[in-house]
Amino acid sequence: MRGFFSDPGKAPTDKSHGSVRAHYDWIPLEFLTLRLIHTKPPAIHQLRFTFSSPKTASHRDGFLLSFIDAAWATVTRGNPFLTDIVQQAYHVAHEAAAAIQPPRNPSSFPRHHLGLRSWLLVQEEKHLALFSPFQVIKCKAAVAWEARKPLSIEEIEVAPPKAHEVRIKIIATAVCHTDAYTLSGADPEGSFPVILGHEGAGIVESVGEGVTKLKAGDTVIPLYIPQCGECKFCLNPKTNLCQKIRVTQGKGLMPDGTSRFTCKGKTILHYMGTSTFSEYTVVADISVAKIDPLAPLDKVCLLGCGISTGYGAAVNTAKVEPGSTCAVFGLGGVGLAVIMGCKVAGASRIIGVDINKDKFTRAKEFGASECINPQDFSKSIQEVLVEMTDGGVDYSFECIGNVKVMRAALEACHKGWGVSVVVGVAASGEEVATRPFQLVTGRTWKGTAFGGWKSVESVPKLVSEYMSKKIKVDEFVTHNLPFDQINEAFELMHAGKSIRTVVKL
Repeated sequence: MRGFFSDPGKAPTDKSHGSVRAHYDWIPLEFLTLRLIHTKPPAIHQLRFTFSSPKTASHRDGFLLSFIDAAWATVTRGNPFLTDIVQQAYHVAHEAAAAIQPPRNPSSFPRHHLGLRSWLLVQEEKHLALFSPFQVIKCKAAVAWEARKPLSIEEIEVAPPKAHEVRIKIIATAVCHTDAYTLSGADPEGSFPVILGHEGAGIVESVGEGVTKLKAGDTVIPLYIPQCGECKFCLNPKTNLCQKIRVTQGKGLMPDGTSRFTCKGKTILHYMGTSTFSEYTVVADISVAKIDPLAPLDKVCLLGCGISTGYGAAVNTAKVEPGSTCAVFGLGGVGLAVIMGCKVAGASRIIGVDINKDKFTRAKEFGASECINPQDFSKSIQEVLVEMTDGGVDYSFECIGNVKVMRAALEACHKGWGVSVVVGVAASGEEVATRPFQLVTGRTWKGTAFGGWKSVESVPKLVSEYMSKKIKVDEFVTHNLPFDQINEAFELMHAGKSIRTVVKL
């Protein structure tokens, strides 16, 4: 706690009030809010807010009050108690703003910042501890101790962020097929014990030395593909595959070669640089996208992988043109996102391909013109598509990770200009094959990762597109589960009963 005081001579005092002792402390408002989010109401029902406006020189280096922004309204939505606390804070902040300096634009309040003359004085009873950016945090995480075993909810320790690192409170996370692939033991980079998860969203709790573009209280999405802005990959507009931390990330470690997670005295590995199956995680600052604080985190967490991957495969990698004909193989979450991207790009005909007819209705809701099942035909699916489209489709997308389907998708493309994009990730060691004549005659085979988006700069734009209703996100969420039921999310996925299950932490 002493880390919060810039002036030791002005440290808080304790005062007795009968059997209850009141503790006074100067803190940034965002830390208070994070504490409120994670404390059961009975422990803080007597919390009271007051403001002080110290004018002496000895206070000039005190902590600047950082406003509770609209993010907190999102975070606390559905919890009347916390909403009431936040409203109290707004009210007090408004009074302080009026007393200390007039808002530059009253209509934009509460986004107005008070300036260096204001601090928040919090009276906390029962010596309720506050989070500090210098502390190890104990929290719950879903730990994968070994392959092919269910995740185990454990209490872990999360170390403070080091230089150029960010510690994030995860509010919501989704379960992706890539998580299941690693848990299956088939992932060549899969190591255990590990905290999986890479489709998450949350609030920055603290930042390490040298972090300049993020601060505590920011609403963010962790990114499994970073964007340093300096390596030759970042500087090349043709790719989004930043290599700055690729080596250590592939080993399940932070850039300095160590982990921030421990459990029962054992080191726990990171996953894809994100590890969102934990109440708190630490990520590199180049692997974080700051987003609109009004965005619902239990929805936009999906933009951390699947939706962005499929949507970008259509609009970035393939560059689907208006009036074109497209075929999408695999109608899971990524395939639906591809369909959405093709529709946004103006495709006139979008054919969905899947052996599960139960997926057809939803695919059409996302924009598919028609859907077909390869098992309904005696011919190969590529022959069927070539006949249906007068020579082949303009663009095809493989969203399964099956090398035989990848070949079919390529051979379903039109001679001379057809483009086939590999979106699904095949198992380690698998190889693709086709007759060279398919390529010699003008077809193009391409691959994509995270839809080609340069992550840090693009994810906030995707959130904005969702907020303006240009793209769908809510419709991908078929189930919501509490954290302690996260294994059920994997079961739903394996059974083909879900598109995306969101787990709320």
